[in-house]
Amino acid sequence: MAEDFVFGNFLGLPEKTDSVDIAILQVPYELTTSYGQGTALGPEACIEASTQVELFDSDLGEDLPGNQSIFTVQPWDGEGATLLLQLDGISNYLSPWFHGDCFPLVLGGEHGILPPLVNACRNHKLVNNDLSNLTIVQIDAHADLRSELGGEKFSHACAASRSLDLGIKELFQAGIRAYSKEENEIIQSDKRITTFFARDTQNSNGGKVWSQWLEQLDKISGPVHLTIDIDGLDGVLVPATGTPVPGGLTFWQVAETIATLFNSKTATVVSADINEIVPQKDTPLTQFTAAMLAAKVVSSHIISKREGRWQPYSKQQGKIRQLGVGNYFSSQSSKDY
Repeated sequence: MAEDFVFGNFLGLPEKTDSVDIAILQVPYELTTSYGQGTALGPEACIEASTQVELFDSDLGEDLPGNQSIFTVQPWDGEGATLLLQLDGISNYLSPWFHGDCFPLVLGGEHGILPPLVNACRNHKLVNNDLSNLTIVQIDAHADLRSELGGEKFSHACAASRSLDLGIKELFQAGIRAYSKEENEIIQSDKRITTFFARDTQNSNGGKVWSQWLEQLDKISGPVHLTIDIDGLDGVLVPATGTPVPGGLTFWQVAETIATLFNSKTATVVSADINEIVPQKDTPLTQFTAAMLAAKVVSSHIISKREGRWQPYSKQQGKIRQLGVGNYFSSQSSKDY
């Protein structure tokens, strides 16, 4: 906990806006949840819980922020008369922070934020407006590969499908243990998808399979977005989430995934998100677990920057850019998805 605590700031740290190294972005979006309600309260709860996280990071070897400037951006305002306009609004809220000048960490909200977040990644210098350069690494209990759910193509259950539709390079998934027949067929047929099922990583032979997962991560090249649906972890650790499922990953497995990606010599993590927190005051373990993972993302980014694996891609490092990505989603025909 920061000694000069500032309520509402990530980790409770004092902040400055003249030069930003790490931006904490809040997207309290919730329109398509299908079971537990309350994900819109997730970003605020995660930031509040982060004030109780110990600042010392053993891998970093010192207290956060590690001589880096962290800035907690005001939340997305939720404007938009329709779902598609709200998705455009999310993309435009995020995009000024997605150019590579600083590192953006997004807190959701339901997992339906993923497609507009991926769309914002177009602006990153390494992506270069071509999403076929971008790889997504997904920690999740659910495959999120449905074509639709309840008639909605932009349901949280379709987040990975819509991201594939946007033309991403590859999708790597771990923790998956709840999926439909349709999703299983997509996993088997789409060569862009590599899925590690929780039943294989958590059983008696799990150590060997987990090593294979880490080896796969080491082979990724180019820009990467890391998306963590908090229900990817075992339900014992995260009981308060939109659609809880038992039998998931351990905290240390997710932390190891984060560290492995940021340590890569061939890949660059350009952005990350943590989502699907449904805060409960009487059981704050879920938001605290999410806050600890958020801190691990931040410390891993700082290490990669110190070791020369991440560099800002503009002389305007950390300057707020008033640029967006337009009305991409609302301008598309429904038959395009």
